[in-house]
Amino acid sequence: MSGLIAETKAIAVLEACRHKGILLATAESCTGGLIAASLTDIGGSSDVVDRGFVTYSNDAKHEMLGVPPELIAAHGAVSQEVALAMAAGALAHSRASVAVSATGIAGPGGGTETKPVGLVWFGLALKGKPPVAICHIFDDHGRASIRNAAVNAALDMILKALSDDQER
Repeated sequence: MSGLIAETKAIAVLEACRHKGILLATAESCTGGLIAASLTDIGGSSDVVDRGFVTYSNDAKHEMLGVPPELIAAHGAVSQEVALAMAAGALAHSRASVAVSATGIAGPGGGTETKPVGLVWFGLALKGKPPVAICHIFDDHGRASIRNAAVNAALDMILKALSDDQER
């Protein structure tokens, strides 16, 4: 992924994790590993990035992260509930103390009236705290645009959580 904004944010995430002495994990569906890639594009990131889960299919979400199939059946893969479960599952299946998840509809198809193309749910889990989720609906300027916007939003979410955590 190119662009100094994401690179600058990725460097800031790595530095924040180093400052806290913690590892990070990602659980990605619609971003297909781009969040982890944005972090591992930075030299020396291996001291912070523990692992990335690319869980594109519902089976992968269940098998790799422990997301209950009933949860996916009840709410859909693109939902607050699944984003929360993905983030919590990434923490549980890694050595990380912070995990971010992304599940959404990057297009060009797949959108519905209630879940349009551009809808992405993000989950964030910090060890010892309940996971939180946020939703964004990105403008549909194509699949790459939505995925890149999702990476930026995920990095922002991590930075905010680590900075909020520091203030407590």
